[in-house]
Amino acid sequence: MIAVGALSLDSDLLALCYIAAFSLFILGIRQGTHPKTARRGNLLAAAGMAIAVGATLATDVIGNWGIILTAIAAGTAVGWIASARVAMTDMPQMVALYNGLGGGAVALIAWSEFRDIEGHGGLFELDVFIPILFSMVIGSISFWGSNIAFGKLQGILPQRSVSLPGQQFINGLLLLGLIAACVVMAVDNESPSEGLFVACLIAAALLGNFFVLPIGGADMPVVISLLNAFTGLAAAAAGFSLDNTALIVGGTLVGSSGTILTMEMATAMNRSVANILFAGFGGAPAAGAGAGEERPHRSIGPQDAAIALAYADSVVIVPGYGLAVAQAQHAVAEMADELERRGVEVRYAIHPVAGRMPGHMNVLLAEADVDYEKLVEMDDINPDMPRTDVAVVIGANDVTNPAAKDDPDSPIAGMPIIETHEAGQVIVIKRSMSPGFAGIDNDLFYMDKTAMLFMDAKGAAQEITSEITEL
Repeated sequence: MIAVGALSLDSDLLALCYIAAFSLFILGIRQGTHPKTARRGNLLAAAGMAIAVGATLATDVIGNWGIILTAIAAGTAVGWIASARVAMTDMPQMVALYNGLGGGAVALIAWSEFRDIEGHGGLFELDVFIPILFSMVIGSISFWGSNIAFGKLQGILPQRSVSLPGQQFINGLLLLGLIAACVVMAVDNESPSEGLFVACLIAAALLGNFFVLPIGGADMPVVISLLNAFTGLAAAAAGFSLDNTALIVGGTLVGSSGTILTMEMATAMNRSVANILFAGFGGAPAAGAGAGEERPHRSIGPQDAAIALAYADSVVIVPGYGLAVAQAQHAVAEMADELERRGVEVRYAIHPVAGRMPGHMNVLLAEADVDYEKLVEMDDINPDMPRTDVAVVIGANDVTNPAAKDDPDSPIAGMPIIETHEAGQVIVIKRSMSPGFAGIDNDLFYMDKTAMLFMDAKGAAQEITSEITEL
């Protein structure tokens, strides 16, 4: 057992503890790439964090134990209760909130380090001061931007694009002002102004708010992963200023993985990251979007849907955000189980950006104990669509719209989609004919092979299951 205050910052034992910690971080991330090992990966990463925190607290520079232990107890209690109570459908909000807290913590650490150096009358060495400035700006942006993302996902704020006149110009001025102020403080590193430092904190807070407000709710998966990358990079910079190896490695892992994920999801939407962040996409319905009700379409009831599914050989279910809103994952899993008891092959087609956070559909279906092997990625399921008897679209919209492939003038032209229109029949479970985030009609809804079931996803799945059992 390491005694409190027994380790110096250059101790070999401390270095070994940090090596063990970030080794567990890496192994935990690796295990988290598959649902069968994800739980173990979380435990390994948590063990690594416990080692890192314990080793840091065991150094001879730590004091104020009353404050530290109180904060640990309070954070543990809040985190435990919140995580235990949160519904899986609300997980995107929790991810955004927790990520924001990480960014805010890093910004406060940067401010604390600034005040500590200033209070001792020391010289702000650039190799320490520049990471402090970086952590302060990026951490504050991440904190406030994540709060906006949380508000949009929770429904506290409008999910549509919200922006001020000249929004991008304002954002540009704030960014240039932050860069200029940080350069001024770095040049005047013998006695930088704390007032200017605090002004940068406030400006970064404004930029974080203005940066995320114009982004629509359906782009939140990309935004959350990008803000996650911001928090990781800010934490890594804080590690340099604190000379903490575990923080450097942990932050770099989070920053790099978040960046890669952001790029992958932007590719899956066939849009650049810049377009997602700055175009205000989805802010208002496209012209003529409301005309969808007037186009001819075919409507059916649960009994018709049950007959089509029960007598099929293969069924592909395409979940979307509507499934999450209706909390229909358990009902849909029960429907699939009933079909499988009748010998129907059932699989789930997963679009990379379906839902409101990376892997949202995977998380929801895992909660309903759906076998991971039945979750098929878009690129793997599309070649099988022509051999699929029935495709069931549940709460998905733009990610199944054939216009992405057929209409070069469509706002979603070129976006990879789940090619449900290639299946023998299509059943769309949706409450109305309203357009998706792109503000355009889904041409799939009006095809001859498509039948619309206008119901809440959970209620529809339950009624279909009931009808199947009576066949």
